[in-house]
Amino acid sequence: MDQFVLHLASASPRRRDILNSLEIRHSYAGVDMDEAAQPGEKAEDLVVRLARAKAAAVDVREHPGLPILAADTVVVVNQQVFGKPASKEHALAMLAALSGRSHRVLTAVTLRHAGEYYARLSETEVRFREMHPDEAHAYWQSGEPDGKAGAYAIQGLGGVFVERISGSYSGVVGLPVFETAALMQLAGIHILPKAVTS
Repeated sequence: MDQFVLHLASASPRRRDILNSLEIRHSYAGVDMDEAAQPGEKAEDLVVRLARAKAAAVDVREHPGLPILAADTVVVVNQQVFGKPASKEHALAMLAALSGRSHRVLTAVTLRHAGEYYARLSETEVRFREMHPDEAHAYWQSGEPDGKAGAYAIQGLGGVFVERISGSYSGVVGLPVFETAALMQLAGIHILPKAVTS
């Protein structure tokens, strides 16, 4: 019997940490693809499309019988989508745009199981305090913004900029627990035992 119950189509240590915290035994591997938005594509449609594409890109023959879980996260400010920063200048521009205002974090989760695809979307509002440019430079130098949607990690140093959130904290980290658990139940994976009824 395979020791894993799920394959995660991501090499993100943050997503893996969340699955580990739920005691979900999983294999994992990153998926490389073009994450650019299509012309006129809404942010919600973008993350759902990319999460599905990541799940579809996994060769199920390498993970026989395992459900495939994939996710994608973006930050949205005034309809502008912030993915991962391409450079220091790009990251600093993102952080400047987030400073002193609210933004949305969208994370789509897709489960591929038995030839079917199931999806859920998490949306969270995050409010940043004012950020001094020197702080943004120091934050970049920490190395944390690299590879993070919106150039920050709420679970790390980036949390010092967050005044409040409304929605899913784990969704901002990159894998919303509520939506993920709902999808896993469709594949017969239960995080907690089913209730026993008399």
